[in-house]
Amino acid sequence: MFIGEYKHNLDEKGRMAVPAKFRSQLKGAIITRGLDKCLFVFRKSEWDILAKKIMALPLTQANSRAFARLMLSGAMEAPLDRQGRILVPDYLRRYANLKKQTIIAGVYNRMEIWDEAGWNRYKSKTEASSDEIAEKLGELGI
Repeated sequence: MFIGEYKHNLDEKGRMAVPAKFRSQLKGAIITRGLDKCLFVFRKSEWDILAKKIMALPLTQANSRAFARLMLSGAMEAPLDRQGRILVPDYLRRYANLKKQTIIAGVYNRMEIWDEAGWNRYKSKTEASSDEIAEKLGELGI
């Protein structure tokens, strides 16, 4: 499981270190566009589960096609190098507006990679709405 928040730098070649505690879990990692302008990094086993669910969505619905394109067409394998880094492709760095300073957030079954400024804006907005969010989730039984 991935949990926690870590600050890492992206180098000039687009490589970034993965937190040491996550490295053993990322054999065969997949990186793709995420939601909220971040990137998702999945273990291969988790990616296979998600990809099968996406492929089961109705092809006739525009939102299903759009979501499949967002997640699947941007996906690529992200092997760890000897220094425990992954290469973030240029098109994904542009999508997530990644600069040098990034945040890796552990979100249980995936890692998210955020531009640090974007993460701080998102986190501030979410924290300011936490009572409202909790109330809505309470209605769902969470």
